[in-house]
Parts: sequence; C-alpha cells; structure tokens
Amino acid sequence: MLGSVGLALGGLLVILVVRLLTANTSVPFAVVLVIVGLVYSELPGENLELNPEVVLVLVIPPLLYSAALKAGVLEIRANLARIASLSVGLVLVTALGVGAALSAVVPGLGVAAAVALGAAVAPPDPVAALTIARRAGLPRTLLTLIEGEGLLNDATALTVYEVAVAATVGGGFSLLHGVGRFFLSAVGGVVAGLLVAAVAMAARRRLDDPLVENSLSLATPFAAYALAEAVHLSGVLAVVVAGLLLAHQAPAIESGAARLQTRAVWALADFLLEGFVFLLIGEQFKVVIDGLGPYPAGTVAAALGVTVGAVLVIRPLWLFLSRRLVEPRGAGASTRELIALSWSGTRGVITLAAAFALPLEAHRRAFPDRDLLLLCAYAVVIVTLVGQGLTLAPLLRALGLGTPTGDERQMRAAARVAAIDAALRRLEEVGDEEPHNAVATRMGALYRERRRRAQERLDWVADSPLDAGDEETIEAFGRLRRALLDAEREELVRWRDGGRITDAGFRRLQRELDHEEGILSITADH
Repeated sequence: MLGSVGLALGGLLVILVVRLLTANTSVPFAVVLVIVGLVYSELPGENLELNPEVVLVLVIPPLLYSAALKAGVLEIRANLARIASLSVGLVLVTALGVGAALSAVVPGLGVAAAVALGAAVAPPDPVAALTIARRAGLPRTLLTLIEGEGLLNDATALTVYEVAVAATVGGGFSLLHGVGRFFLSAVGGVVAGLLVAAVAMAARRRLDDPLVENSLSLATPFAAYALAEAVHLSGVLAVVVAGLLLAHQAPAIESGAARLQTRAVWALADFLLEGFVFLLIGEQFKVVIDGLGPYPAGTVAAALGVTVGAVLVIRPLWLFLSRRLVEPRGAGASTRELIALSWSGTRGVITLAAAFALPLEAHRRAFPDRDLLLLCAYAVVIVTLVGQGLTLAPLLRALGLGTPTGDERQMRAAARVAAIDAALRRLEEVGDEEPHNAVATRMGALYRERRRRAQERLDWVADSPLDAGDEETIEAFGRLRRALLDAEREELVRWRDGGRITDAGFRRLQRELDHEEGILSITADH
C-alpha cells in the first residue's frame, strides 16, 4: 500500500515539475511526460502496469466527457459529413488496412487477430490530439474536425475491435452480424447518452448549490458509460453525447457560480488524469518489450514497419481522396490544411488500453502473437505522440498556418456590444416597474458606459488588424494590469492583517480581483 502511495506521489511530483518546465515553451507537456515515463521504465524499482479495465472504466469516461464539454455542438454539426468521414470511414479503412498488412508479414497471424490490432490503433486519441493541437496553434476549423473525430471515432473502433476479437477466439463472424452490431451499439449509445443527459438537465434545473451541481457533473460520465455498457452498447458514445448536450444547454441549466466552479473542477481533473495517463504510456515500455524473446528480429521489424507505416500513410491518403466526396465544391480544406490534419492523428491511451485488453491466458491459443501486437500498438503511440507531437508546431509554422484571431476577436467584440444592448432593452422594460427608480437610473448609467467602451473596442478591432506591435502592446497591458492587481491584493492584505477588514470581507474582495485577472486574456480583443 505504501509503495503504491509513494508511486502516486512521485508521479504527481513529476507531473507538476514537467508542467512548470514546459509552461512557457513550445514543447508539448504530454510528450515530455511520455519520455519521462520511458526513461523511468528502464530504471530499477517498481513500475505501474496499465490495467485496461481501469483505464476504460475510470479514466476514459471523464476525459472524453471533459473534451465534449469544450466542443461546440453547432460547429460539429456544421462539419458532420467531414467528421463522419474521419470517425467512421477512416477508422474502418485503417483497421482493415493495418490488419491486412500485418497478417501478410507475420507468419501464422490470423486476419481477424490482425484486424483487432488495426482497430486498436485506428482512432486518434482526442485527449492526446487536442492537447498537442491546441498548444501548436492549429486553426479553429481543423480543431473542430479533430474534436469531432476524436469524440466519435472510439465507438467505431471499439465495435470493430469487439467483433474481431470475438471472431478470433471462436465466436464466429459474419459481415451482416458485424454491421448490425455496429449500428445497434452506436444508436443505443446515443440513446443512453440522451437519457442520462435528460435526467442530469432535469436535476440541474432544480438545483441551486454549486457543490451539488459539480458533484452531479463529475458523476455524469460514469453514469452514461455504465448505463450503456450494462446493456452492451457504446459507452464511449453515450459519454460523448451526454457531454455535448449538457455543454450546449449549460446556459439554461447552470448558474454562473456553478459554471465557474465546473470549469475549475474539470480543469484540475483533466490536468491530473492526462498527466498520469501520459506517464503511464511511457512506463509500459518494459512490459511490452519483455514478451518479445521468441520473435526473430526480422519479423519484429516487419510488423512494426507495416503497422506504423499503414497508420501514417492511410490517413493522408483518405483525407486527400475523400476531400471531393464529403466537402461542398469550393469549400474543401486547402492542401496545407490537409497536410496539417494528416499530421495531427496522434494516438494515446485508448489505443494502449484496447491492445492490453486483447485476451490472455485462456485465449492464448487464439492470440499467440499478443506480445508482438502489443509492441506494434505501442510503437504507433510513441511514433505519433512523440514524433508528431514534437514536429506539429514546426510543421504548422512551415505551412504558414496558425490560429487566426482577427475574425474571432471581432465576433466576440460585436457579441459583447449586442449583449449589452439586450441588457439595456431589458432595463427599459423593467425600469418603470422598479420601485427604486434611482437604482434603475444608476444601473442604466453603468451599462451605457460599458456599451461605450465595448463599441470603442469593436471599432478598434474592426479598423485596426493586429500586427506584431499590437500584440506587444497587449502583452504589456496584461503585465501592467497584473502588477496593479498585485498592488491591490497587497493593500487588502495589509487591511486584513491590521484588523481593518474581516476575513470574510477580505476573501470577497480578493475573489473579485481574481475574476478580473481571470478575464485578462480578453484584453486580446482590444
């Protein structure tokens, strides 16, 4: 027990140190953790081994749910054809392509067993892909595609995986059964997600306690996953659907206080889960290598080559060949964007969890090459996560791609003006009914001043596109504002320590300053 606690605390310390070291660099946090895990796996001492059941039940649901909370339902719907092409078509083609190539170069490996491995390596991991893509500055349109693909492709991959494993261990296989199983799992998963979301929305509308609401939020992904899996449906799809719907309805079912707390809770959960997941990926190296003794070097090299090669080649081929089929004429992604999207298919813990879940012991005869298949899956994860993760940002710069902030900034500025106008109209409607007219008058003055500043900001953004000098000015503004906020905090501390204000009053004023600091990123809209 103490050994496990020590490993957990040691892992947490590593995660914190890596976070601090990479915070102001272009090196992806996830990649460094994987490398640290790789190094640690070769050191003497106790190692953590990946338990696929724990990962699939306790780790994947909250990570997928959190990713769904950040995704945009309307953006995904607007790109549904392209996302479906990636999350269904590309996954199927990759699983079959890897399976065919692998079974051709490994003597005695059945096609069904090879397709099971192909299904495991087919889906890019939304956690890994989005962690790296956002840090690398991928354009918003491409981020939407990666979000949608990563959230929806697991249902396709895991269904193909289950069918292939069943065929390998003697459960029989037919194309009709496989297709029927896929659609039943997918449709049932959607229904389960909708049901859990409906219950959660009904509960949240009746709650007014941020702690209770956040407890419900933390329980939601596990409830969706458990409900779907209990009746052999797609648990991952249920989690994603529940998260997307609840995120879209959040303005109507959550208070502002609950939303602030929810963002903080899920930010911490993401940070810790992702950190331990990426460390765990690196630590599996020794476990994977230990079972390779019986294989000739040539067989190992051929298996690794065709698996990694197929994964890297099939994705760009599919993207370029399907561009004209799934995108309106003239609206397709540019060649540069397709290259960037091709290089953003990083695999992660879902691939490893599925590979480690390949049957052992009783079904060793069905999967005699399980150790070799594990190595192939691990190689795909390392090559895509580390190789693509470290090179994605330089590739984006070479392609001249980055996150276009000008249009987004102008839209936010215009939306801010529209929101203030709506508040002023509402004030006119209720002002006459307000018994304290002086209060309504002062509120109107405050909102008109807010509107004046918001309109100035909108005019400035519309007339003055940002250049490098403007960015430097914005950064200088942020530094100065934080310095002033620090001065305010120091003065409040002096008042508290001098007994001139209560602790409760101090905390309330400090919270106001914290909120101001939290929205300093909006100065980029100026």
